[in-house]
Amino acid sequence: MAGTPPVSPPPRPGTLRGLSINRLLPNALTTIALCSGLTAIRYGLTGDYRSAVLAVIVAAIFDALDGRVARRLNVTSRFGAELDSLSDFCAFGAAPALLVYLSSMESAGSLGWVITLMFPICSAMRLARFNVALTTDEPPPVWAAAFFTGVPAPVGALLVLVPLMLSLSPDLSWTWLRHPIVGGAFLIAVAALMVSRLPTFSFKKGRIAPHLVLPVFLGIALVVGLLATSPWVTLPCLMLLYLVSLPLSWQAYRRLEATDRAAQASSATTTAPVAESNRPTGAGIVELRPSGGGEGSDRSRL
Repeated sequence: MAGTPPVSPPPRPGTLRGLSINRLLPNALTTIALCSGLTAIRYGLTGDYRSAVLAVIVAAIFDALDGRVARRLNVTSRFGAELDSLSDFCAFGAAPALLVYLSSMESAGSLGWVITLMFPICSAMRLARFNVALTTDEPPPVWAAAFFTGVPAPVGALLVLVPLMLSLSPDLSWTWLRHPIVGGAFLIAVAALMVSRLPTFSFKKGRIAPHLVLPVFLGIALVVGLLATSPWVTLPCLMLLYLVSLPLSWQAYRRLEATDRAAQASSATTTAPVAESNRPTGAGIVELRPSGGGEGSDRSRL
């Protein structure tokens, strides 16, 4: 009968409904990172700082995996991005700040708590800035994808825990690492680096030359061996090496930015003469100029 809407066939029996495992896997990894951050707080409250720091490291590992898995499976979503930001604030903002407060800043009283608050606040501001950048209408240049703006939250969490990790080493007996001045200096400095506009290397976008593959694998094996034998000294050394790379990342960013500006300027100068040469000329073009023979600002053509 004309005008009757078509009737959809009934669903076949046995059809699977709901979300696939691939869509749930990235959010599951983010949830594990969140649980690790909360567990670090629990260990910190009981005074087990070794387990607390290890829980923060586990959270950083799963945080590095969830985004890559989501992009590989092509299941990125706005929900996942928001969940990741909340997980980062807990695991890399609140948990490290609480560990530093309990291990060194508590003896400073109210001033120690005020200084401690700066770190999670700066972490939240950094994450909010990152979320806003995701919705910007003007995408950054392609080469800018190799850099972060400021120190990432997971790296900032490990940097602020450097004095605590060194104090946990059985080979060192530096009691001054638990002094409030040391903890407060690290809290303020790392918080400033997190909210700064300093370009930092995004190593996930880096590439390794073919002739450097073997040395890189040997270096990874060496680092793994050092982590297995002396983790509480090796991890702080790796974080200090990251601090050394900050001036290098700033120089690399400025160099690429200058190259990009020079390329844009060269493109503009080569396009302008071409456009002027394509202007129609001939006997049929008459230019009307203001009286007096001067070059008027509102020139019109017929």
